[in-house]
Amino acid sequence: MGSSQRPQGLRLRSIQLLWPWLVLLLALGLVRLSKGAGFADGFALLSRPFWPGAAQREWIETAKQQEQLSRLELLEQDNARLRGLLALDQQSSGDWLQAAVISRTASGWWQQLLLGKGSIEGVGKDDAVIGPGGLVGRVQSVTPTTSSVRLLTAPGSRIGVWLPRTQQHGLLVGLGTARPQLQFLDKDIQVRPGDLVSTSPASTLLPPNLPVAVVQSLNARSVPAPTALVQLIAPPDAIDWVQVKVR
Repeated sequence: MGSSQRPQGLRLRSIQLLWPWLVLLLALGLVRLSKGAGFADGFALLSRPFWPGAAQREWIETAKQQEQLSRLELLEQDNARLRGLLALDQQSSGDWLQAAVISRTASGWWQQLLLGKGSIEGVGKDDAVIGPGGLVGRVQSVTPTTSSVRLLTAPGSRIGVWLPRTQQHGLLVGLGTARPQLQFLDKDIQVRPGDLVSTSPASTLLPPNLPVAVVQSLNARSVPAPTALVQLIAPPDAIDWVQVKVR
């Protein structure tokens, strides 16, 4: 009898030693079958107190609204650009030749554009170049298939301009920035911000009465004559199509 109880005791001891391992294997099998869902649920319950509250939700909603407004603004800008290109296409006639901007460099962003039309199409040196809205520069050099445009914003660029409201002449000088400087020829000026700047009605180097810029700010203390900063109507940094006045 004692001998029969001994194997039973050994079996019970073996089962007691093995059952924690069996439970662990069973738990690992359940985790594998559920793909960690139990752990995920447990983590969710433990982390619930740290979930974003009402303030965080408001921030998220505000960010979403801001993103939507930004997208709408970009769409409106793109729509305005396409409308400008359409207007440019409709104006293209006679001696005006359409040309695509095919290259520009970061170092010369405010200095020059490279166009995909050249002497084969009739483009020549000093031809006027306009973008949607107004004059942007003049052709500086040409090859058979391309032409380089010197922008009005380029350092050293100088063209004579006209202020229709005050009937005054001035000199538009490029500074290498987005806003050229308007130098007046007289000390007594009646110019104010918002005044239109155009090419002279008597110009022979450029087509007359082309819109160029709008006066932004005045410096009446400048010597020997007042100066002003202007904003070009056709911003060179946003132009991808132009028209060239072929002579």
